[in-house]
Amino acid sequence: MTYDAVLFDFDGVVVETPSSERLSAALGRTYEKLGRSGPAAETFQELMRGDLESIADRCQGLGIETDAFCAQAAREMVRTQRDEVERGLRSAYDDVTAVRSLDRPLGVVSDNHPTVVSTLLDRFGLRSLFETVYGCPLTPDGLARRKPDPTNIEAAMDSLEADDALYVGDRAVDVRAADNAGIDSVLLSRPGEGAVDADVAPTYRLPSLSGLPSVLE
Repeated sequence: MTYDAVLFDFDGVVVETPSSERLSAALGRTYEKLGRSGPAAETFQELMRGDLESIADRCQGLGIETDAFCAQAAREMVRTQRDEVERGLRSAYDDVTAVRSLDRPLGVVSDNHPTVVSTLLDRFGLRSLFETVYGCPLTPDGLARRKPDPTNIEAAMDSLEADDALYVGDRAVDVRAADNAGIDSVLLSRPGEGAVDADVAPTYRLPSLSGLPSVLE
């Protein structure tokens, strides 16, 4: 199969995954700054699922405007992730060097906030590798575009004028998003980084980005 573009998930593929504990703590601070208390860990999972209805119901019960909550949550979560990088708690993967050898247009399609994605790409000197970058802001539209919804993958392909792209991810939801977009997928399963759901069938399985050039030959 010949691919005219390669798209990458971000967290767990290009850079190390952010700490769920620190992101939950960021949501705890969000509640505090809005003068409320709430289940930060549960809210974190709702945000990861793009479950705006549950978040809206939770905010309504606490007398908080949903837009105000999401805006404050975005500020706290972006700040937390920047802090992780500055403190050396999170870095780019060494095998991302393999991406530099690819001779096709490249893009990033992530569920993380676009400010985080752009900031980290700049911080690690990777921005020039990718011609297009899509993230998901904490807004109704942004949450609706979270994977497995294929909207951002399709938008990235349009931006790159690609007909047959390959999507590289590290989670089952990445494979499902690629399936929904009608394109092939690589499931990256780095040793020691946890098991991936067995109910997906990616086109390729790789233990490292180092194997990607051979897939594209």
